[in-house]
Amino acid sequence: MPVLEVKNIKKSFGKTEVLKDIGFSLEKGEVLSIIGSSGSGKTTLLRCLNFLETADEGSISVNGKVIFDASAEKKLTEAEISENRLHFGLVFQSFNLFPQYNVLENITLAPTLLKRGTPEQIKEEALALIERVGLSEKIENYPCQLSGGQQQRVAIARALAMKPDILCFDEPTSALDPELTGEVLKVIRDLKSSDSTMIVVTHEMEFARSVSDKVIFMADGVIEEMGTPKEVFENPKSLKTKNFLNKVD
Repeated sequence: MPVLEVKNIKKSFGKTEVLKDIGFSLEKGEVLSIIGSSGSGKTTLLRCLNFLETADEGSISVNGKVIFDASAEKKLTEAEISENRLHFGLVFQSFNLFPQYNVLENITLAPTLLKRGTPEQIKEEALALIERVGLSEKIENYPCQLSGGQQQRVAIARALAMKPDILCFDEPTSALDPELTGEVLKVIRDLKSSDSTMIVVTHEMEFARSVSDKVIFMADGVIEEMGTPKEVFENPKSLKTKNFLNKVD
């Protein structure tokens, strides 16, 4: 059974169709990279999956359970949307850390509010995550005292603290200097070996090629091409995919 199944997702803003009949599935532990030019619909797709936008049509299932169906007569309540959102962890390109909290507090805040364990358990798990992303010496530092790469690693640990079924990254390195990009990509690479299921919207082609199990190339709101990294990067069938890869290589 796929951990995630997306069917016929459509989304428009006014008269502009941003997503046109998007569908794919993801097995547990797989890494999916989504590539494509700006405006192709990549971020909107992530936002629909995370219930930050509501798709106009289509359905989303996690572990065989339908958590969104645009055709359902009864619309989801805010409480149901909040509950469904917990299936996904989202790491933004701009970190979005709370400036008034230190590293440890940023990571423990949501699990504490949602009572995801005793205070001792939550702290213990947070400390393990901080070590995992290589920031044990920065536990008491505030976001303003961290580099962009360090802030993004805290954001990854914060998302992991909620134990999501699927971890989503929206251009996680686009706000970083090139020398800081590597440290964030290393953390994501390391997560792959821990059986994490991930969707990564990225412009880092070498990363997508080397880490992904599946790659989707989006153009003009549709999935123009989908396959293994070898299929998409070495033998693209679509002219749009070929032109895109020629530009970015």
